[in-house]
Amino acid sequence: MQDYPEKTCDIERLIRHPKLVAAALSGQKTEQRRDGLYAYPGETFVLEGVEFVVTRVDRERIGDMTDADAQAEGYPSLAMYKDLILKMHANMEWNDDGLVWVHRFKRQQPE
Repeated sequence: MQDYPEKTCDIERLIRHPKLVAAALSGQKTEQRRDGLYAYPGETFVLEGVEFVVTRVDRERIGDMTDADAQAEGYPSLAMYKDLILKMHANMEWNDDGLVWVHRFKRQQPE
């Protein structure tokens, strides 16, 4: 297992916005990029009674995102993702070299 630093936030804060919760519940959203580390692989979280498991966590440059990555985030395109992120975070600049934690997850299958 990869060595990860200490988490910067609780896993329950990974996905909070109602539209993103709905996208995860529908299967459209399978990734969440965050400035901090919110979860480790194998950890679970619950959205509206549905359990999800974090499958991978990677450190990546925000500038390496593709349209496919933005779609896995629940957005139609990278341009829309970027536009919305900049609107949500006042005074933020898009820095291609900025590093983010990519939390990949899937719906937990019942045993």
